[in-house]
Amino acid sequence: MAVCHLAVDIGASSGRHIIGFLEEGKIILKEIYRFENRLVEKNGHLCWDIDNLYEQVLNGIRACGEQGYHPATMGIDTWAVDYVLVDKEGKRIGDAVSYRDERTDGIREAIEEILPFREHYSRTGIQYQKFNTVYQLLALKKEAPEDLQRAEGMLMIPDYLNYRLTGIQAQEYTNASSTGLLNAYTKDWDRELIEKLGLPGKIFLPVQTPGSVLGGFTEEVKAYTGLDMQVILPATHDTGSAYLAVPARDDNAVFLSSGTWSLLGVENREPITTEASMAQNFTNEGGYEYRYRYLKNIMGLWMIQNIRREIGSAEGSLPSFPDLIKAAEECAYFTSCVNADDNRFLAPESMIHEVQEACRESGQPVPQKTGEIMRTVYLSLADDYRRSVEALQKLTGKTYTSLNIVGGGSQDMYLNQLTADCTGLTVYAGPTEGTALGNLLVQMIASKEITSLEEARNMIRNSFEIREVKPR
Repeated sequence: MAVCHLAVDIGASSGRHIIGFLEEGKIILKEIYRFENRLVEKNGHLCWDIDNLYEQVLNGIRACGEQGYHPATMGIDTWAVDYVLVDKEGKRIGDAVSYRDERTDGIREAIEEILPFREHYSRTGIQYQKFNTVYQLLALKKEAPEDLQRAEGMLMIPDYLNYRLTGIQAQEYTNASSTGLLNAYTKDWDRELIEKLGLPGKIFLPVQTPGSVLGGFTEEVKAYTGLDMQVILPATHDTGSAYLAVPARDDNAVFLSSGTWSLLGVENREPITTEASMAQNFTNEGGYEYRYRYLKNIMGLWMIQNIRREIGSAEGSLPSFPDLIKAAEECAYFTSCVNADDNRFLAPESMIHEVQEACRESGQPVPQKTGEIMRTVYLSLADDYRRSVEALQKLTGKTYTSLNIVGGGSQDMYLNQLTADCTGLTVYAGPTEGTALGNLLVQMIASKEITSLEEARNMIRNSFEIREVKPR
């Protein structure tokens, strides 16, 4: 059997273990294990069940061996901004609080006199989101300063899982860049900024880049899983991995990683930290080979996922995504649209109610039927993509000719067509497993099976179906 590698790709609602290997010049993927991720209420906060996540990571590794796969390397990617603290003995301090928790409400406003956001953005290039790591740390400083005082390390979620596997603490660059505490120009922690905010400098460990090798499993992990392999840092921020898998045909392509969040942007070699960029809330996240992901966060399929769960709870069974798309198509007459970026859609008790209220407040027809609600969300997402592309063109001074969609959302051809129609750009949809694929590419490059990112992207075009959708 060919040398294989393992990508552990964990999102806000589920995780998967995917084996990847090369065969006759093509990249072959095989899903080995899948599990649910969930938020739990703990100590008054919305938290990730981090112990369960780690257990699922172990179970998926063991499943590889049980199915006859012995990966040479593995890498973990997850969402960004969330973290855990560890003490001097390496034990976790407190819970893994989720970015969807409300503890950061008002934090940005409270520090404006200490650190005007204009200055903050000019240094880090990171867009304002109320749940950015910097605001989470300041919220913790306000609520439980003793936790920060006894902490010796801050580990982002994939960093922490890697630590549990290897016993090695390391902070990876792409995820560290999302914290709002990494300097966009030096590509390292902004120590002056950290001191100004009164955060303990000792918790910010040396930053390591994608492709770095951490080492093998601890004896305990080897005994449990029956395997050992080298843990390699991919772009541990899932969007960083997803962007690697975009098979762009030229430099005039917009990238869209479509999943729970929609991340729309381009790759730049230098950050853009102008006031105009700040006003449009574009971000400069660190990427592989120090490429900057210059992008906009859009609420994405989170809205649809919530609506699906609500309908399933009311009717006793979850509707399929094709059924929801068909319902939207049957309501082509409905044209109400909401601002998908509104914080009201971040963690509502009822997504359907919030969509209806947003329409009512803006004087538009209020959707009632499932198809009308779905049509509203689909139109809202496509319109948000249009506005973001237009802003991107103004900020970069470039004209873009295509929009390349990767991730689970690339399968939604109804949304793809609306996106092409709204933006006026040709849409290229696929591959679906963009994040896991990008994770694997870094491992394959580090293992010298693939020589460069350019070669990898050419392989992707030859390995996976990429569907073309032209605007009508």
